[in-house]
Amino acid sequence: MGPHPAVAAIRLAVRRVLHDILTDLNDPTDRDGAAPLVLVACSGGADSMALASALSFEAPKLGVRAGGVTVDHGLQVGSDLRAAEVVSRMTALRLDPVESVAVRVGRDGGPEAAARDARYAALDEAADRLGAVAVLLGHTRDDQAETVLLGLARGSGIRSLSGMAEVSGGTGRSHRYRRPFLHIDRQTARKACMVQSLPVWDDPHNADPAYTRSRLRHEGLPALEKALGKGVVEALARTAQLSRDDADALDAWAADAETRVRDEDGRLECAKLYALPPAVRRRVLRRAVVAAGSPAGSLFARHIEEVDRLITGWRGQGAINLPGRVEAQRQGGRLVIRQG
Repeated sequence: MGPHPAVAAIRLAVRRVLHDILTDLNDPTDRDGAAPLVLVACSGGADSMALASALSFEAPKLGVRAGGVTVDHGLQVGSDLRAAEVVSRMTALRLDPVESVAVRVGRDGGPEAAARDARYAALDEAADRLGAVAVLLGHTRDDQAETVLLGLARGSGIRSLSGMAEVSGGTGRSHRYRRPFLHIDRQTARKACMVQSLPVWDDPHNADPAYTRSRLRHEGLPALEKALGKGVVEALARTAQLSRDDADALDAWAADAETRVRDEDGRLECAKLYALPPAVRRRVLRRAVVAAGSPAGSLFARHIEEVDRLITGWRGQGAINLPGRVEAQRQGGRLVIRQG
């Protein structure tokens, strides 16, 4: 008799990702001749515990070392004890190495964004220090649906609607982070933990209405499902993939177009920019603004719209001030973007 369907589903998802990781490696061993190390980022919640259990089961069969990292954000009393408990649970799953990393969460961008930034910085540091070839994250299809809705609420365009990528980068690594569970719902991960008798911890922040994602999870999505039916989460996740495909195509178009709208001195020509489709032109403008030194995370649609009006609604307006002390202005039929 095979494993429970929920357990089989999470193991298959991890097996596929491990195969992808090994395929991406030019040399399947590190410089010491040891097997490649893959880490799981584990909070102790059902999603990441299910992921840790699947990695522990599948990695040895493929000649991969499986380790784990938990991040102590220090946002709750006793968080260090909780992190130590998660380390013990990962050790019980025979993951090695396992460790807890404490971080200090700042305030930039709000509490959720600040915690996320601190978490990824810690995971990057741990992966570099331990020599890991990849870090697995336990985001599920439900998380993807929430991300799409948050992007929709921000009104920040199709890239925001594309949600989380199955593969994304870290510092110096273009394919560091892998999300095996983006096609698996949260309930399947929780069921997998239950049938394997894995202890899980439910973070109280996930139910705290002070957090936007928490309100969306416990109020927004249930209301949508009540009004539109139970297929909302799956449909939103599918929207994410379709949006990602479209956004990737438009980004490639913009990268090609950028070389054709510059003059011999590398300056952007306004007439050639005007001739581009709006979705492509705005991407060219965003690329140019970021290249000039504006932080991508601080650059919003409204900023690019202002720059775009220098092309499409030219009335002699002055320079546009952008994040990172970058300014854009129109001079003699050319768009000049530079850091002040």
